[in-house]
Amino acid sequence: MLHDVRTGGARADVPEQLEKLLKGTTTVGVKFRDGVVIASDKRATSGTFVASKSAVKTIQLTDYAVATISGLVADGQYLVNHVRAMAELYQLDMERPLNLRGMAKLLSVMLRNYRPYFLMAHLIVGGVDREGPHLFNVDFFGTLTEEDYLATGSGSPVAISVIEEGYSPDMDKESALRLVISGMIAALSRDSATGDGIDVVVIDKDGVRFLSREEVTRLWKELSG
Repeated sequence: MLHDVRTGGARADVPEQLEKLLKGTTTVGVKFRDGVVIASDKRATSGTFVASKSAVKTIQLTDYAVATISGLVADGQYLVNHVRAMAELYQLDMERPLNLRGMAKLLSVMLRNYRPYFLMAHLIVGGVDREGPHLFNVDFFGTLTEEDYLATGSGSPVAISVIEEGYSPDMDKESALRLVISGMIAALSRDSATGDGIDVVVIDKDGVRFLSREEVTRLWKELSG
């Protein structure tokens, strides 16, 4: 139960509202030995209407970190743009990069500060900083956890079942890449709100690299065949 400071009553309707709004998308993250692999689909929906087939849900924050968005696009973009600006200011002021936990905590604080209202966004923050690879889950309540692998959105139950079965903490980049794409293929095949291709990004000591369409297509065909 969530508390409404305006009326003193319980806001039992909020979870139902979230359930109605957060219906589309699949985003996935997996941490491997030297970095992280993150993927998201490209379909944006409004109810049963497919509003876009080329939505960008994985956004680069810095040259060593990305974030994914599931939920309302405007809310997610607001949060991501704010944290990206804060990371740039921190770099200028402190003369060192803001670590991944710092970025995830900023998102968490912003989400919590909006209560009793909500920014309808569920985010994955992943990358590699001076402490190594990290993968953080930040939900619309402001809950912050660090994970080895995770998925968000309507296709997440399907994707996470594939990833959980195949995950190993000492897996290499190629294994993590194949596992993430396998999870996304499963979600695209079983969840109607997920579709129209995927964006895949690898973050390691060499920085952030988005896979080309040709690379994704080749791996997709290999794993689907």
